[in-house]
Amino acid sequence: MTTQQTIGVLGVTGKTGRRIFAQLRDAGHEVRAASRGGIPRFDWDEEGTWDAVVSGADSIYILPHEAPGGNDRLAAFTSLAAKAGVQRLVLLSAREWTDLRFTEALEREDIVRNSGPDWTILRPVWFAQNFSEEPFFAEGVAEGELVHGTGEGRHPFVDVRDISAVASAALTDDRHAGQYYALTGARAISVDEAVQSIATATGRAIRTRSLDTDAYRDYLSRHYPPGVSEGVVTLSEYIRNGEDAHLSDGVQRALGREPRDFSDYVAETASEGVWGS
Repeated sequence: MTTQQTIGVLGVTGKTGRRIFAQLRDAGHEVRAASRGGIPRFDWDEEGTWDAVVSGADSIYILPHEAPGGNDRLAAFTSLAAKAGVQRLVLLSAREWTDLRFTEALEREDIVRNSGPDWTILRPVWFAQNFSEEPFFAEGVAEGELVHGTGEGRHPFVDVRDISAVASAALTDDRHAGQYYALTGARAISVDEAVQSIATATGRAIRTRSLDTDAYRDYLSRHYPPGVSEGVVTLSEYIRNGEDAHLSDGVQRALGREPRDFSDYVAETASEGVWGS
């Protein structure tokens, strides 16, 4: 029998947040869908919206605020959560951020780790769902040509459902306290191989075209502001150089099972008609 807990989920409209919300709700928990348009309303830039999320909550899932000053707001938020008696914080970080020693990402992890409540830090790699939900990949799949900057580099794309399952476990079970979970898929594949898998499943002709770093940076300007696009370029180059192909065991350690394979994601997404046919 599940003991009902009260859990705040920040960024509930995002790829991870909405799936975590659904998993926890279906398990019988009281879940606060925190977002600018949610109930309760939550805005990183308006501290007056924070109390409704933390007051009486057992656990909180944190999608970090990556805007300038975001770490200061994170520190203030986690302090408020600790004072309100929140028992667990689960932070979405990223394996690449820590591998590349991104200062702001490392500071975020330090803030959560030193905040007082039990903590768990999730370090996923790029999401499999980027091919259906993130413009810099999804638009190319929809249009029939995916332009990328990863060359022939391989990457172990992780299914967001695995991230959500690990987050849900960490939000409700003390056994995950103090854990770093690096989360990957079952195998590393290239973007070309990923797109070929989608093309085969949908019966569509989908091309790929890899650009060098400067050309890819220019291409991404149609999707993102400079700061964000530079992050995508940096990670793409990291993959291109073969430095991000290794597997991690976070899914196995947290859930006691193997991660979902990319082919499972493709088959299920294609069956939903997301990519057309």
